[in-house]
Amino acid sequence: MTKEQKNEVIAALKEKFSQYDNFYVTNTESLSVEQVSSLRRACFNKKVEMKVAKNTLIRKALEGLDEQRYSGMFESLNNVTALLFSENPKEPALIISSFRDAAKGEKPELKAAFINGDIYTGDNNLKTLTKIKTKNELIGEVIGLLQSPASRVLAALQNFHETGGVIRKPGEEAAAPAAEAAAPAAEAPAAPEASAGAPAAEGETPAAE
Repeated sequence: MTKEQKNEVIAALKEKFSQYDNFYVTNTESLSVEQVSSLRRACFNKKVEMKVAKNTLIRKALEGLDEQRYSGMFESLNNVTALLFSENPKEPALIISSFRDAAKGEKPELKAAFINGDIYTGDNNLKTLTKIKTKNELIGEVIGLLQSPASRVLAALQNFHETGGVIRKPGEEAAAPAAEAAAPAAEAPAAPEASAGAPAAEGETPAAE
């Protein structure tokens, strides 16, 4: 590979590292050509970009962007390296796990993963990465937490409005109207009773004794 070709590869890698916040460094050594092609198809179907490059060129690309930011990834640049770029932080981990289960093997091996600024090193982190929350999933959980207490408050306010400010306990809704309807009859004044000693009304003649 000429110097010009190397520079082209470095420039292309820089573009990918700048484009994606998530990428995996994997070891694809011992995989057959057919297996590598199968892995590429799996990545393509899940919108994951797979790039195979020399470790020295990958390192130069990372150093050219931000050596300190990516310094934790340098130790993983050994043996045969395939890079997996993805918008979804856990999709490459799911692809690797499924591929290994189907092939009943241990490759590709996870060497390191860069996830939104955090670095995971070692194949032992693969299972953890398959369960990592995506940005949309985290937003959905936050919205759910915010809406839950709000919905209870709104329900309480609606009940307060419908009952005219009376807070009723469960089971009192049906009995309340009947009690309210009976109240006027109970409070109505009783009709005056005639008294034997009461004076006669005007215009009436007293009865003979």
